[in-house]
Amino acid sequence: MSDQAQRLKVLFAGIFSQILCIGIARFSYTPLLPVMQDQTWIGDAEGGWLAAINYAGYMCGALMAAMLSDLQLKDRIYRICLLMAVVTTAGMAMTENMAVWSLLRFLSGFSSAGSMLIASGLILNWLIRHHHRGELGIHFAGVGLGIMFAAIVVEAMLRLTLNWADQWLWFAALGCVLAIPAWRWLPPPAKVAVTHGGQPMLDQPPGARFLWLMMTAYFCAGYGYVISATFIVTIVEREPELSGMGQLVFLVVGLAAAPAVMVWDLVARRLGYLGALFVAYLVQVVGIVMPTLSDSLTAVLISAVLYGGTFIGCVSLVLTMAGRLYPTKPAKLMGKMTLSYGVAQIVAPALTGVLAEQSGNYNLGLWLAGGFVLLGAALIVILKLTDRTATELDQSNRLVTGRQ
Repeated sequence: MSDQAQRLKVLFAGIFSQILCIGIARFSYTPLLPVMQDQTWIGDAEGGWLAAINYAGYMCGALMAAMLSDLQLKDRIYRICLLMAVVTTAGMAMTENMAVWSLLRFLSGFSSAGSMLIASGLILNWLIRHHHRGELGIHFAGVGLGIMFAAIVVEAMLRLTLNWADQWLWFAALGCVLAIPAWRWLPPPAKVAVTHGGQPMLDQPPGARFLWLMMTAYFCAGYGYVISATFIVTIVEREPELSGMGQLVFLVVGLAAAPAVMVWDLVARRLGYLGALFVAYLVQVVGIVMPTLSDSLTAVLISAVLYGGTFIGCVSLVLTMAGRLYPTKPAKLMGKMTLSYGVAQIVAPALTGVLAEQSGNYNLGLWLAGGFVLLGAALIVILKLTDRTATELDQSNRLVTGRQ
């Protein structure tokens, strides 16, 4: 098999893992939440808490990724996470007990870290080792495809009048199919820290100031991301004029996200990682708050495009940057960055669910999320103007681009 063909198999392993662990294990909850609220006892506050618990599991997975350096161990954990994503999805159909649901959402969140962080690190390590450009845009396109997948499947199952439990079981069955290429097409990592051509792979640890500012900015991105990710379908369905449009809006989010991550790779080649992040943050602010300004279908669809086209781009840019600083153990810094992202994802949905229950809408939660993302954009400007780590990364990225 040629090196380019192997590269495509590795990237598609990542895409299928993203559709399973993110699209099904994580994002199927978003379009299924209003269905569960209609057919079970769950309310806004409980829905928010389950989302928060899911992110707590994700954060634990990120902590594990940050603590472990052994790539072979991470490879085994990645494969365990694929199985866990399927089992926890099926388990959601077996009960209406809040405690059991909470445990399942926690484990599901943990499994999503296997695709988002561990697989990302393994894939980036393979790309750098085999002298390919160290970009993860194609891999993270799986997140957008996963959102599309979840929205299309839920809409199809609603047309078949399947109840909420049957829908979870169908997602689990589809997950079994996706797990096969995700498992088989990602090769085990090499045990030596040299490239395929024999050159040493050297880490470039950033300073403490860079880490703290970047982690804080990424916390802000996590807060902004999770509100729309969790509640966008519910927000749309509660507008009388938009009833029945929730799955369409969620599908548009995925349609925008899938190609956008590759576009942000191209933007980063021109503006640098932090320059691209700054632009993405500003665009995302508009996407987050737009539903509070207008309840028209046009405004909501534009919001979905802006949000979908930026949130995973931010993740891809930050994690690619982290992985390039630590090519021998890329998931280590990815995990640390994601801890800050994960803390926001625990706090934000629980707080927003409570605020929505008290006020009767999600407007305050959306404005708060937009404010956090705007703060993150300001921190990125400070970092870009005052820290040389980003400049050195951008220069090395241009050298790789020039060679290829």
